[in-house]
Amino acid sequence: MARLLAIDYGRKRVGLAVSDPMQIIANGLDTVHAKDVLDYLQKYMETEEVECIVVGHPKQLNNEDSESMKYLKPFLGQLKKRFPDMPIEMVDERFTSKLAFQTMIDGGMTKKQRQNKAVIDKISATIILQSYMEARRNMF
Repeated sequence: MARLLAIDYGRKRVGLAVSDPMQIIANGLDTVHAKDVLDYLQKYMETEEVECIVVGHPKQLNNEDSESMKYLKPFLGQLKKRFPDMPIEMVDERFTSKLAFQTMIDGGMTKKQRQNKAVIDKISATIILQSYMEARRNMF
């Protein structure tokens, strides 16, 4: 089996997470600058087999797209152009940043460590991927 890769897209930073090859556990991969993410993914996919890219879908509480969707759409276009044969799935990302922050608290991180937004983005991508994998498991 190939890995699943998740993206928590932000205008400045992009959190990335990947599954193990058996698609059981999601792990944080990295946080990269938004302008560098496509090249980073290209290099990663040259060495690792990826089955699907999962992208966090920014939504409001009323289930409508949030304002950040206007920044995500151009990125999705570039992603599809760069990897035309790769399936891309969207997953609701509401509350992932709050869950990531709570995970940091529960994990015993200090206040200073919790202020590192790059860590929050990577944990958010991990939560997005884990929720995607759990939803897939529940379908079968």
